Amino acid sequence: MLSTYGSRGDVEPLAGLAVRLRELGAEVRVCAPPDEEFAQRLAGVGVPLVPVGRSARALMTAAPPPSSLPDRAAELIAGQFDAVTAAAEGCDVLVATGMIPAAAGALSVAEKLGIRSVSVTFQQLTLPSPRHRPLAYPGRPFPPGVTDNRALWELDAQSINALFGAALNTNRASNGLPPVDNVRDYVIGDQPWLATDPILDPWQETPDFDVVQTGAWIVPDVRPLPAELGAFLDAGTPPVYVGFGSMPMRASTDVAQAAIEAVRAQGRRAVVARGWADLALIDDRDDCFVVGDVNQQALFGRVVAVVHHGGAGTTTTATRAGAPQVVVPQAADQPYWAGRVAELGIGVAHDGPAPTFDSLSAALRTALAHETRARATAVAGAIRTDGATVAAKLLLDVVSGEKATRVRVNHA
Repeated sequence: MLSTYGSRGDVEPLAGLAVRLRELGAEVRVCAPPDEEFAQRLAGVGVPLVPVGRSARALMTAAPPPSSLPDRAAELIAGQFDAVTAAAEGCDVLVATGMIPAAAGALSVAEKLGIRSVSVTFQQLTLPSPRHRPLAYPGRPFPPGVTDNRALWELDAQSINALFGAALNTNRASNGLPPVDNVRDYVIGDQPWLATDPILDPWQETPDFDVVQTGAWIVPDVRPLPAELGAFLDAGTPPVYVGFGSMPMRASTDVAQAAIEAVRAQGRRAVVARGWADLALIDDRDDCFVVGDVNQQALFGRVVAVVHHGGAGTTTTATRAGAPQVVVPQAADQPYWAGRVAELGIGVAHDGPAPTFDSLSAALRTALAHETRARATAVAGAIRTDGATVAAKLLLDVVSGEKATRVRVNHA
C-alpha cells in the first residue's frame, strides 16, 4: 500500500515505485487524491488508484487563510482513516508520504492494523538536522531572534503539534489508538527514507536517526510526444520550456507575458505548459506552443533550457536531461532546490516568486551560456536512475523480514 496526499510531485514517485514493485512480483495499490490527472497517470502504468479525500488541486488552489490549516488537517486525517483502512486490508507493508497530517493518518492506520510501515520524504528539509533550518508554516513564522537550528526544530515540532495534534489524536482515540505526543517525530520515525538523488540532495548523517537514501523514484515515461508538439520541435531551434507544475501562480497572465517576452528577447522559441496556473499563449505568433500533461523526460531532452517552479520531481527530471534550469521558487522546499541548482552550476536560482521580463532575461542569459550547458551535461551523467529499484527491493526485504510495526532496514 503506497499512500500519499499532495500534488503531482507526491504522486509521480509512487508510480515509479509501484512499477518496480510489480516487476518484482508484488501487488500494489496507491491511495492518493481523486484528481483526474493522478488517476490517468497511474492507469497509464497499470496501477489502481484508491481515491482519498477531495481533489488536491481544489484544496491547494482555494487559498484559505492559515487559520484553516487545522480544519484541513482534520479533513485529511479522517479521509486517511476511512480510505486507507479499507484499502490496506491484507497488505504486508504500508509506505506513507505526502502532507504531514495525511502521512500521520496513514501510519496510524498501519499501526491499527498491525502492518509494518515506512515513512518517506521527497526532500530532506522535513528531516530535523542541525545543518539546516525547518520550513515555517503559513501564519506561524519563527521568532526573528532565534537562529540556532536545533531551537528552530523544537519550535517546528510545537507548530506541527498545534496545527495537527488535536485532529490526529481525536481520530486515533476513536480507532482505539493511544495519543501521539509529538506528531512530527511520529511521522518521521527513527529510520525515514529519503527518496532523492544524493548529488542533487546530499544528506549528511545526524545522530538523531538513521536515514535511508534510496535515490529518486522515477518511472521511465514511454509516452510519445503529441504529433503537433513534435512538429513544432522539428520546425526550428530547440525552445525554452516554461512551466510551473502544480503551482497556482495567481498572476499567471503576467507570468506568461514576462516569460514569453524574455524567451523571445534571447532569440528563442518557447514551449509553455499550462499546469495549475493555466498559463496560456499571449498572441498567435508561431514561435510558441502550449502543452498540457506531456512526457517531460522526452521533452526536456529537446529543449535548450527549463524555466520551472523548483519541485523535486521537475528539478530531477531537468537535471537528468542535462537541461540548464531557471528555477522560480514559489513555496515550501522550492527555494532549496533552486539553491541546489545554482550551487551545482546547472542553472539559476531566481530571486523571489514573481518573475519579470528583466529578471527572467538576466536569468536566461546565464542559463543559456555555454558554461552552464556544459556543467548541466556533466551533472546529468552522475544522476542515479535506480532509486525506485533500490526502494522496491528494500520493501520486499521488509515483507520477508522481522515482524515489526516500523521498518528496520539497511541501505543496500
